[in-house]
Amino acid sequence: MRLFLSPAWTQRLRLSSMVLTLSLMLASFPSPAPAPGKVQEKAQGKDGPVAHPTFYRTTQIDGLSIFYREAGPKDAPTLLLFHGLPSSSRMFEPLFARLSDRYHLVAPDYPGFGHSDWPDPKKFAYTFDHIAEIMNHFTEALGLSRYTLYMQDYGGPVGFRMTLVHPERIEALIVQDAVAHNEGLGANWKTRRAFWADRAAYQSALRTNLLSLPTTRTRHVGNDPNVERYDPDLWTDEFSFLNQPGQADIQSDLFYDYRTNVDSYPKWQAWMREKQPRLLVIWGKYDLSFDPSEPESYRRDVPKAEVHVLEAGHFALDTAADEIAALVRGFLGSPR
Repeated sequence: MRLFLSPAWTQRLRLSSMVLTLSLMLASFPSPAPAPGKVQEKAQGKDGPVAHPTFYRTTQIDGLSIFYREAGPKDAPTLLLFHGLPSSSRMFEPLFARLSDRYHLVAPDYPGFGHSDWPDPKKFAYTFDHIAEIMNHFTEALGLSRYTLYMQDYGGPVGFRMTLVHPERIEALIVQDAVAHNEGLGANWKTRRAFWADRAAYQSALRTNLLSLPTTRTRHVGNDPNVERYDPDLWTDEFSFLNQPGQADIQSDLFYDYRTNVDSYPKWQAWMREKQPRLLVIWGKYDLSFDPSEPESYRRDVPKAEVHVLEAGHFALDTAADEIAALVRGFLGSPR
């Protein structure tokens, strides 16, 4: 049986066929490439563009490749951030996400840490003097002539050495769980002090005390009863780093030199008492690495220092990033 259609229906079918053919032809052409800016925005996150993305860079300093993170407007006040053991500039990612709208943030990895070069300890002196010298050269290479220095843990001995060499570069100091007083070294430093006195006899004990998985976890959690607040990747990633070839020797060499920090504490204290720098001290209440008396020791040196003890551990940014970012904003934005 044949189906008879009216002229009007025939015309409609012809139009539909033409539209379908045109649609298929257009679909066969590739979509135009997005503008470079749009590609960058998509790469920055599904929720939209990031105004000041973090860049991951390297620069050659004294023959070494030094890795660093950088974010924020380069004409904004600079915040130079120095990490602790056994971390890297990665520990400051929470601050990069919260402060790069207003500040120029720069966070390097020391030699032997993170993504910077790990030279052989037989050919490279892993001392705090040497690392501070390289970090000074790093700031000069980046043209950082004035900055607020944020120091956590090992960042203290690196940063205070740099401060005494170039005090004119210091806008302000931020100390987060970093020691500058002998009494700030707590009870678990007994084995570590014995290692300084007799390295050969205490080498094995030191590596257990300083570099083991339980110690690496305790550095983060401390005695915080709310352990569910802590991402276990924090310490398993660091423990994996510590077990890379050569790391045990690198960290043992550098920690053996930590004894020179204790000898330098009086000089750092004298500088603070004389210069009375703008000082913000941030401390984790559950930090077992150092003695809880240390924050008030800073206040004795600098009576106008801001001192805040938070519900956090040694790496306070693990759980208190919002609070710390707000403290930093308030401190840097306050009248001098």
